[in-house]
Amino acid sequence: MPDASAPGFAKRPDYPLTVETFQGRVRTSIAGIVLADSRRIKLLRESPYPPVFYFPASDVRIDEFLEPTDHATTCPYKGQASYWSFTMGDRVEDNIAWAYGDPYRETATIAGHLSFYWDRMDCWFLDDKQITRPPA
Repeated sequence: MPDASAPGFAKRPDYPLTVETFQGRVRTSIAGIVLADSRRIKLLRESPYPPVFYFPASDVRIDEFLEPTDHATTCPYKGQASYWSFTMGDRVEDNIAWAYGDPYRETATIAGHLSFYWDRMDCWFLDDKQITRPPA
């Protein structure tokens, strides 16, 4: 798909979606475990949604704490997303992380990156400061 244009942009070329390199270190944790920690973040802004951090897969503890699921969704601007769940003891968070393994050309820079649902993670940090919402 990276060589294909997003069908959503064909219909709405002015759709507000951007991907930028984010400056700073971002970490997120659940059940006391840091699942992702990176200085190589992509920040996706898509109106009307809050901004979303995308972590390089190599900076996410996928093999240790995440299990792939059969869940999939399709976005006309980004492509098809795959999902992962987190389980630790009694704590289960189904489909908490997702990635566009083969995104459309316009969002190709998020290939190889995973994201997490903001409100389902316990903590988020920007550099060494805990944050309570994505950057504006």
